[in-house]
Amino acid sequence: MPKNYLSCNVMESIKTYSTLIETCAKGDAETSFLIIYTGGTFGMIMNETTGNYEPFHFENILQQIPELKQFKYKLEVVSFEKPIDSSDMLPLHWIKLSEIIEQNYDKHDGFLILHGTDTMAYSASALSFLLENLSKPVIFTGAQIPIGEIRTDAKDNLLSALEIASEKRYGTTLVPEVCIYFDKILLRGNRSKKFESSHFDAFKSENYPKLAEAGVRIEFKHDLILKANNKPLVARKKMCENVVILKLFPGITEAYVRGICELPNLEGLVIETYGSGNAPSVDWFRDVLLELKRKNVVVVNVSQCDEGTIVQDRYATSRVFSHTNVIGGKDITLEAAITKLMY
Repeated sequence: MPKNYLSCNVMESIKTYSTLIETCAKGDAETSFLIIYTGGTFGMIMNETTGNYEPFHFENILQQIPELKQFKYKLEVVSFEKPIDSSDMLPLHWIKLSEIIEQNYDKHDGFLILHGTDTMAYSASALSFLLENLSKPVIFTGAQIPIGEIRTDAKDNLLSALEIASEKRYGTTLVPEVCIYFDKILLRGNRSKKFESSHFDAFKSENYPKLAEAGVRIEFKHDLILKANNKPLVARKKMCENVVILKLFPGITEAYVRGICELPNLEGLVIETYGSGNAPSVDWFRDVLLELKRKNVVVVNVSQCDEGTIVQDRYATSRVFSHTNVIGGKDITLEAAITKLMY
């Protein structure tokens, strides 16, 4: 295997521990869920001695969220032994998540991943590609305020995500795909973006509608949700790290572009272009793209705009892409584009 590919052998460096949460259901549980805690704001609690936030142990989660006792669920938690800030999330962590879900797939009816918000859309996109033939819910959620705070959003996000994951229709799970649930809305994972850092509504999906919305009742958009299949799960455990992002801006120089595009062992490039897929109409930019074509580097054109789609050849400034085998990314998000290239 080429050195630039991460494999499951790397996963041994990420230690986890597991614990069972004793709800009132116990042996009477109707549904079983695995909660995977990676780190992030959700699981932080104030240390009264030091005054600092520290990760809390999930054995004590019923003290923070006693409402869990009302569910007839069997809950198991797998936690990273060393929880990480989502800014430190790496492809090897995504492979670890894929491995954990694969190992526990037959034991549980659904999976919740508690994750920091900063890179949650990247992780949800990656898992949507790594987990092939998924027929059970994998729902990412988190919080903007730690669980130990009075005004925390962690409690509502976890309880609602669990309820959504437990929903069935005609005996089949209602949401058999990778999603993000946050602040009363359920979004497709690889269609999501973080757009808010100081309010509870942290995520949006401009190019695909909400899958569900939680009000007095949880209203599902059944026609928009993927359908479950009976094929066995295939958990992929290999990703390529030799991919980069190039964001265009007025005044961008040839030296800057070449510095990125001439990186050793480059295999994939996402170009964030203007509007519907436009770029500078200068000879050196076309020459760089032709060189990438000769090296068989996969290049994807995505828009810097949150809404809309790539339409190559609409303007003269985008025709360079059609002549250099650049793939038009249509309405894909940046997060999905880069993680799909890695995949």
